[in-house]
Amino acid sequence: MSLKSIVRELREIKDGMGGSMSRRGGGGSGGGGEGKHWHRRTRSHVVVAPADKKELILIQSLLPSINQDRWENLPPELLLDIIRRIEESETSWPARAVVVACASVCRSWRAITSEIVNTPEQCGKLTFPISLKQPGPRDSPIQCFIKRDRATSTYFLFFGLVPSEDESHKLLLAAKKIRRATSTDFVISLASDDFSRASSTYVGKLRSNFLGTKFTIYDSQPPSEAAVQANSRSSRRFHSKQVSPRVPACNYIVGTVSYELNVLRTRGPRRMNCIMHSIPLSSIQEGGTAPTQTSFGHSFDEQFSPPPGLKGKDSNTDVSSPIFSEPLVLKNKAPRWHEQLQCWCLNFRGRVTVASVKNFQLVAAVDPSHNISAAEQERVILQFGKIGKDIFTMDYRYPLSAFQAFAVCLSSFDTKPACE
Repeated sequence: MSLKSIVRELREIKDGMGGSMSRRGGGGSGGGGEGKHWHRRTRSHVVVAPADKKELILIQSLLPSINQDRWENLPPELLLDIIRRIEESETSWPARAVVVACASVCRSWRAITSEIVNTPEQCGKLTFPISLKQPGPRDSPIQCFIKRDRATSTYFLFFGLVPSEDESHKLLLAAKKIRRATSTDFVISLASDDFSRASSTYVGKLRSNFLGTKFTIYDSQPPSEAAVQANSRSSRRFHSKQVSPRVPACNYIVGTVSYELNVLRTRGPRRMNCIMHSIPLSSIQEGGTAPTQTSFGHSFDEQFSPPPGLKGKDSNTDVSSPIFSEPLVLKNKAPRWHEQLQCWCLNFRGRVTVASVKNFQLVAAVDPSHNISAAEQERVILQFGKIGKDIFTMDYRYPLSAFQAFAVCLSSFDTKPACE
């Protein structure tokens, strides 16, 4: 079997077109469709729902022999070579969905695919959902854009330079703004239509204070092993009996974003300061590393286990203790005043085209006593800016993850009358 045919069949598995199964349950495109429709099963199983129960049981009993055995019994050396060649050839979305399809075939394929696919820091590519929780590449930023829907107060993070006409860009994360009496929440999800914190698509949230000057970034899972030892304060999210055992009931504080008050009402961009509690300052020093999550704690293959310090207590908590004694601190890169244009300017390298108070670039705020080069201090870790009506670019790099960068950018959308 050629590589092209294997890729083609993997795409059919991903799209829910089950090869011979479609012919079995098809009955043509005419009147044979009554009482029959497609149902997507877990992993790569796709079946037709026939009107006859006996026929359904027969089809389900045939699935392991038709789908699983055919792919699972491939020699490991051949399988390794196939997946490696697919991973090297499909470098961008939407073609890279084939790599995800490889991990959906069966457990052996998933294990080999996970072994081959590197983190964004190593390869500069986003592949699996967990890639959104891992640090970006060191050499060049990952370029994304955010679309705002004012009518529904939702924000969508897409992978790509700018929106395309064919709408083929890849959705990475979505957030919904929820106003409360004393704060505002931005609930962040992997799905564009599911913002329930009891859902397996929930990845975290951003919460503001009453004035909109301070924001707290919460992760749905601990960013490192050190987090599970932290002390906690009770903050009920939902009743424990309503939670699936596979859905985590803890929020872990991984960062805070603060905006300086503009008491004198002077002209100029907002001044912000970000403390990333889950990232040590040493991560940007020579030879330093940032914590890297390897899997979602509420994945479909494992049960969620609460932190040891929370066992025997109400598990609906926010873990609030700092993880590192010297966390990474980010600050605004100082803009310069352009006399001819009569405005504050920053070099966004063509990625920002519309002047806005929301535009910013963040660099590391370090003390001269730390052993960090001047070039590293000037390196832009996150930049955000407007390019059109309700469209903004977001470029991030190591040591931030897409989730952390998106949360920081969401803080710019909240109303801040005291800071402008």
